[in-house]
Amino acid sequence: MAVARPDCRMTVFVPQGTDAPNGSPAIAHRPLPSARFIGRHLQWPGRIRALRPNAFFSPAGVLPLRRIGCPTVITVHDLAIYRKREWFPAGQPLSTGWIVPRSLRNADRVIAVSQNTASDLQALFGVPASRISVVHEGVSNLFRPLGSEDLKDARARLKLPERFILFVSTIEPRKNLDTLLEAWAMMRDRPDLVVVGGWGWRYEGIRARMQRLGPGLRHLEGLDPAELPAVYNLALMLAHPAWYEGFGLPPLEAMACGTPVIVSDTSSLPEVVGDAGLIVPADSPEAWRQALEAVAGDADLAADLRRRGILRAAEFSWERSADLTWNAVDEVVRKASA
Repeated sequence: MAVARPDCRMTVFVPQGTDAPNGSPAIAHRPLPSARFIGRHLQWPGRIRALRPNAFFSPAGVLPLRRIGCPTVITVHDLAIYRKREWFPAGQPLSTGWIVPRSLRNADRVIAVSQNTASDLQALFGVPASRISVVHEGVSNLFRPLGSEDLKDARARLKLPERFILFVSTIEPRKNLDTLLEAWAMMRDRPDLVVVGGWGWRYEGIRARMQRLGPGLRHLEGLDPAELPAVYNLALMLAHPAWYEGFGLPPLEAMACGTPVIVSDTSSLPEVVGDAGLIVPADSPEAWRQALEAVAGDADLAADLRRRGILRAAEFSWERSADLTWNAVDEVVRKASA
């Protein structure tokens, strides 16, 4: 956002002890109050009011508990916890039951990262469409087709197999890795399966199943994010069977790299992929097996998905996201000044 508006002075609050990111000289960094959760929310508004800003923008989807004296915009990324609470650990009642709903009621503008999230805002919280802006997330320029020498080096460095299906996500029930594991186990002449992502919660059964499947399945935990573009490039395809995503960055990153994508038919994933990937029922391992075998065994289909994926990913950029976010901020400032 700072790049899009170099003439705008911005103050960014960051957690204490966190290195402030480098950026424009017009960006000032201030520490968040060091108090615990409620204390922070009570102290923070006074610090914001002292700055006398034209607007306040929260990319984290929540507002301070007290009024801050200026128009407000928040971004909502994911409402999965309100769709199915058993997908998440207990112990978040203050945030999910009070702070988030209050923020949605009080924000002058709510940005949703997908039309699916916008629909959830209306259905679950009654946020009127007139207060919602849909601003898709973008994809970094780091995610692009790479040259053969770079890929040869990466394959050797990471000890990746010649042919593999890729899964990229935190390992937890909501990501539905179980369906992919069952489908992969049923494949004829199956490629290897590479799982990239850390352990989330309630993963014990998934981990046991991964261990039983044995050879051909590799878990890359703690992968350096800088290596991820090469891993996408080297994969035969990305399989993303999640039950719910607020947006779904891994399919977008994979498409930008020219990797064929298969996603589930739920939440925002068909919206992100469009006609550039295969869309499969999340609850059907047999349908997933058929899709995996189709991409692995049909070179023409894979080439077509690669071509369409690159074109689709080009429609998403962080520059566009920043411009649309500024549009939302400008709108609330204009209304407050009218």
